[in-house]
Amino acid sequence: MSRTDPEPTLNDEAARAGWLYYVGGLTQDQIAAELGVSRQRAQRLVSRAMAEGLIHVRLNHPIGACLDMEAELTRRFGLLRCRVAPSLGPGADGVRAIGPAAAAELERFLRMPAPSVIALGTGRAMRGMVDAMTPMDADQHRLVSLIGNIAPDGSASFFDVVMRIADKVRAPHYPMPVPVISPTPAENAAFHALGPVKKVVDLAQAADVVFVGVGQMSNDAPLLKDGFVSRAELDEMQAAGAVGEVAGWVFDSQGIYLDVGTNTRTGGVRVAPGLDRPSIGIAAGASKVPAIAGALKSRIINGLVTDEPTARALLNRL
Repeated sequence: MSRTDPEPTLNDEAARAGWLYYVGGLTQDQIAAELGVSRQRAQRLVSRAMAEGLIHVRLNHPIGACLDMEAELTRRFGLLRCRVAPSLGPGADGVRAIGPAAAAELERFLRMPAPSVIALGTGRAMRGMVDAMTPMDADQHRLVSLIGNIAPDGSASFFDVVMRIADKVRAPHYPMPVPVISPTPAENAAFHALGPVKKVVDLAQAADVVFVGVGQMSNDAPLLKDGFVSRAELDEMQAAGAVGEVAGWVFDSQGIYLDVGTNTRTGGVRVAPGLDRPSIGIAAGASKVPAIAGALKSRIINGLVTDEPTARALLNRL
């Protein structure tokens, strides 16, 4: 069907400018001439194409320092998969650095012809991965959430990724129909006694591959910022040694899950340490280093996608 409005939208122009710059290799002066706009407008359109996610750039050339750190992390922890993305510079957001690398890693599994079940956590890094993904048809696979999709106020969790990925790859998907954290252990048990919830839990526990974010349990803990735990609950878990969480389940510096705090009321599925199949952590940032280290030690995760500064901090720490 043809468009009824012949005038290009701003994003139409930005997409064309981004294509000419990143794919066509044109200069901004050449883009301005091609589009019939000023050089300044061409520059703004190229910037908009990137900012709006209309263009995704992936690095195909392996950088030696990153490869060395991948090899050393793999050796120390016996990792099944490891990817270290180049740094974006001091003060840069690590999620932006690792999003394309994480997307490429997930796409590798999605392109496999044999049907598989892919279990997914949530968080900013996971959202960044989804934003960097290339749309494809992967309806041979099933996607299942590891974590509840109901926030404390009853709304859908903002960083839930199962449905976002399903939209991009057109795969059957199974949200976890429970609260992220229930008010009481009894309510959590009641949810998990429901037949539909049991089916989703069974599917998640049998997943062929796992992709999860790794959250810190310091004072900037995502669980606190997003309203899933109170300040008092965070204090209690910190006193018990909490340093990180995966899919809402809190663990200490050795990667041992705690038996206190919200772990008594957490919905969803706990990622078991020592899985014999890929369990890949997607995480970067100085505040996450203790959490990533703990998850690696106990093999809650046996794969990692991170950036140069985080990889270096992990290797210097251990």
